[in-house]
Amino acid sequence: MLLWIVLKVSIKSLLANKLRSVLAMLGIIIGVSAVISMLSLGAGAKAQVMSRITAMGTNLLVVRPGGQRRGGVRSGSRQSLVLKDAQSILDAVDEIKSLSPVARGRAQVKYFNENLNTTVTGASLTYFHIRNFEISKGRIFTFLEEEGGHRVAVLGAEVASQLFPDSDPVGEKVRIKAVNFTVVGVLKSKGDQGWFNPDDMVVIPYLTAMKRVLGKQHLDEINLKVNPDANTEEVEQKITKVLRQRHKIEPGSEDDFHVRNQAEFIEMATSFTKIFSVLLAGIASISLLVGGIGIMNIMLVTVTERTREIGVRKALGARERDILRQFLLESVIISSVGGALGVTLGFLFSILISTFSEYQTQVEPYSIFLSLGVATTVGVFFGYWPARKAAQLDPIEALRYE
Repeated sequence: MLLWIVLKVSIKSLLANKLRSVLAMLGIIIGVSAVISMLSLGAGAKAQVMSRITAMGTNLLVVRPGGQRRGGVRSGSRQSLVLKDAQSILDAVDEIKSLSPVARGRAQVKYFNENLNTTVTGASLTYFHIRNFEISKGRIFTFLEEEGGHRVAVLGAEVASQLFPDSDPVGEKVRIKAVNFTVVGVLKSKGDQGWFNPDDMVVIPYLTAMKRVLGKQHLDEINLKVNPDANTEEVEQKITKVLRQRHKIEPGSEDDFHVRNQAEFIEMATSFTKIFSVLLAGIASISLLVGGIGIMNIMLVTVTERTREIGVRKALGARERDILRQFLLESVIISSVGGALGVTLGFLFSILISTFSEYQTQVEPYSIFLSLGVATTVGVFFGYWPARKAAQLDPIEALRYE
């Protein structure tokens, strides 16, 4: 029997029992739409995490005091970095494009009756470029203000909105630990990054922060921006060599500092989001399995109901492979059409999730082809047994069936 004739007969048989065919498709539709929407949620989460890491700064290296973590505890001294370390790194490592010492702490910031406990970050003017900060109002402080220890401040977006809800903060005076500062600028919002909110901070010159506000002689970290064509691993090794020499660390002894690069953050984030996506897809795939079992049940019922029809066809000359092909094709049509409808529904679900929730979704092409491929495979796998059962019916016994 020609394939197009088998296809025509299969479609006619499915249309003859529309409700049953739709119910058989329902499991596949739900399964595919769930896989598409869950994978899009995982891809959206990955894109969102990557955008936040990029917002921290590109080609970024961060040197912090203390050795690497062991069992959740950081070893070594927490006060091992000083300003001369930052200058030595800048002098010795040519691949560094810009550097900023950072001293950080919590403090009360006041403006008349408004009072806010926030993070005070002492840094150089290069900090804004290294960390990809942009100014929404005013300006950043100048080199002369930085070196002269002037009392000037740049407010994060959240701090500005809380202290100055109805007015422009630029030019106004705020008090940080009882020291007056002139607000020279406001940063554009970056959004909460989970472990740190860059909008909830005040940036002041590092010398002013260390001497007048925080009372520190040591740095909390050193931020470095590496040239785009530089090898970050080699730069890390050079920084490590410089600091070990400055800190007089004996060979074989542990470092009293550690260097983190952006690649480590990206690798960690990619690992977490990949596990998250696989978990979501695995849960959604259970629906596809249930849908496949539903197709098999429907096809088994169909074979039982059409036993006499099968006997007539065999008596008229239909071969086993023709019967097998027809029922298998019906199963594939159910799963393929259900898969196509599921992809459409998955798209809609993804749009609804991103529209009515704070979660971002991103439908990737591979998830569509994967879902359609799995749906077709499910149709073949779960449709083969009923089709084979139909093909192996004895024509004489089938004709006698009531």
